Amino acid sequence: MSLMTSDLLDATEALWTGFCAGDAGARDRLLALHYHEFRRIARSVLAGDGAKLQIQPTDLAHEAAIRVMRLDRIQVRDRAHFMALSSRIMRQILLDEVRRFRASKRQVPSVETYWGEVLERQRAPVFDLEAFDQALERLMAVDPEKGRIVEDRFYGGLTIEEIAEVRGVSESTVKRQWRVARAWLLGQLSED
Repeated sequence: MSLMTSDLLDATEALWTGFCAGDAGARDRLLALHYHEFRRIARSVLAGDGAKLQIQPTDLAHEAAIRVMRLDRIQVRDRAHFMALSSRIMRQILLDEVRRFRASKRQVPSVETYWGEVLERQRAPVFDLEAFDQALERLMAVDPEKGRIVEDRFYGGLTIEEIAEVRGVSESTVKRQWRVARAWLLGQLSED
């Protein structure tokens, strides 16, 4: 490992340590380093009918960053763990916005998004965000671990490798649980 790489790792480790200790400077620096990921995830989640909502991807990313800034002395191990925490925050913001949008309408309109990467959208299943969240809640009641994997993938944009690292399990275990959870959720969404 080069001296520069070692220095970078030490600096990043110091930021995580500072963030966990409540250091506002470390928190702000980490948010700045990960803000582009917040926006990428927000754009992906708001694809489809997300334009109906009064929230844009930038607004969703800003609100998530603000809520992370309000956290004090939280134990975060690394980037993947931070993004998993952020995924829960982003999920709550988005669902609050969907509910606020629906409350302002006489007829309950659907707010749909895609399941999958941007390049796969032509063949990706489309589903209502609130129905998805209700199905995810049912999955979490049946199997919390699979529910957290879906949450981390969909709302957090984490890869299989990152989820395995955060959860402390093998990649093959995460892949298997992801396939089962995705199939279960798609089955639930097709019944709704």
